[in-house]
Amino acid sequence: MRVLVIGSGSGAMASAVELSLAGHEVRLVGRSEATMAPLRANGIGYKGVLGEGRTGAVVIDTAMAPHAGWAEAAVVSLPTFAHSGIARAMAQAGWNAARPVVLNPGHTGGALEFATAFKAQVGVAPCVAEFATLAYVARKYLPDEVTVTGRAKFLRAAALPGGDEALHMALALFPGSHDAGDVLATGLANVNMVLHPPGSVMAAAWVEARQGDFTFYVDAMTPGVARVMAKLDGERRRVAAAFGHDLPPLVAEMQRIGTASANADATDLRAAISGGEANARIRAPDALTHRYYTEDFGFGLVPFVALAGVARVGVPTAAALLALGHAMQPGVGGAGRDAAAMGIAGLNRADLLRHVRR
Repeated sequence: MRVLVIGSGSGAMASAVELSLAGHEVRLVGRSEATMAPLRANGIGYKGVLGEGRTGAVVIDTAMAPHAGWAEAAVVSLPTFAHSGIARAMAQAGWNAARPVVLNPGHTGGALEFATAFKAQVGVAPCVAEFATLAYVARKYLPDEVTVTGRAKFLRAAALPGGDEALHMALALFPGSHDAGDVLATGLANVNMVLHPPGSVMAAAWVEARQGDFTFYVDAMTPGVARVMAKLDGERRRVAAAFGHDLPPLVAEMQRIGTASANADATDLRAAISGGEANARIRAPDALTHRYYTEDFGFGLVPFVALAGVARVGVPTAAALLALGHAMQPGVGGAGRDAAAMGIAGLNRADLLRHVRR
């Protein structure tokens, strides 16, 4: 299979490595020459759960157009705030709307925003599917190397209407992925939306004072943070239920993914999260401009609150976290992935369900 992986961060590098090791022909396209140059010169180094080595089999470029006609499928593995821009760039580069695109991950509302932006360029909706979360726990500590401490054992996947081929591609390319039914199920199974904002708000002073010199899932996982997280998780599950999805609590979802121990007590949120081996060494944000703020507020909480409004479910914890995030760092949250960006402005619950179900 000829696969175009779009991105240059840890998720894209891990995707390129796994797909290359699986025997696929892979090309990696990123947006920054400065970021891509070390990869082009040295190949992609990798270590962790995918093994250890360096792959030079991946074609690396910053131009998308030369590869748009070559690829049989695309895997977009970028921070979710880049989805609309990448959708426009793919449309402008001549990407065939019938060819499958897999968002790894889509997080909350990713496929909806991607499809809206792509269609605005060419007038045709793309064939797109999304994962609820990134397939990896990965960090890029060196410019040409990715460290993968975890690979999801269970990935929720879903496609928009017309995206069956993209869903089939997602299931084939990434073992452990399963059809979740619709993109509301995947979007509302976004664990980062629950994991990151409470600690990001409540440990903000420490983030600024220590510049990330502490562990986010251990040092910052205090009982008070865990209690706020539990409230937010309850809101997430109530919104999902309003759309007909019975999603498990946060810890149970993390156990399925593999980022919490199978033996963890799901009722003890703090112990279950801080005891997860894959996340134990993850450092905290080093500033309020870190992606835990720029991504998980505007592209996690903002679309979540929009979906809650359509479902007519109150989400006071999510709204409070979003307000505090914006107050302490102007621009955090902002418009973000709002209802208009997702193409669902003015829809009621019945309209939205018709819009997303295949």
